[in-house]
Amino acid sequence: MVDPKKKAEMDVNIMDVDAATNAGDDASPDNEDPDVVDDDDVDAVDAAKKNRAGAGSIKGKVSATTIPRFEIKKWNAVAMWSWDSCAEHCAICRNSINEPSIEYQANPSPTNDNGLSITFGNCGHVFHLDCIQRWLKTRSVCPLCNKEWDFAKIERIPGYGVGM
Repeated sequence: MVDPKKKAEMDVNIMDVDAATNAGDDASPDNEDPDVVDDDDVDAVDAAKKNRAGAGSIKGKVSATTIPRFEIKKWNAVAMWSWDSCAEHCAICRNSINEPSIEYQANPSPTNDNGLSITFGNCGHVFHLDCIQRWLKTRSVCPLCNKEWDFAKIERIPGYGVGM
């Protein structure tokens, strides 16, 4: 016969593990969106951890060294934007944005040095000037986001000036 105190302790431990593993369960009626974790879910996991810590050794398949399946962290997203683009490649010619365009490298021209410049659109995307000019002859939108293209800034590629 099982000691009633030990049976109650085992039942509590099993319920704690169920609460911790089902805290984000889709079948939970108070959770309409499975991607949203509310305070009740956090409280259930905290309660399970406290009960497990005070219950002594855990019987069955779950051991005291069981690693939790998930960890809940709170954070606030912050976005920053600047002219210093982190784009490494021109999406049109696929060449490095810090080097002349593929077209300019194949056919360097002293009269047309647009391949030595980069341009930023109002959408924030950056391309070689000659690449986007060629693109805009057939379409009037940004190749990446399909927003109406408008030049925001044009600058020389550093290290590639006149006479180089």
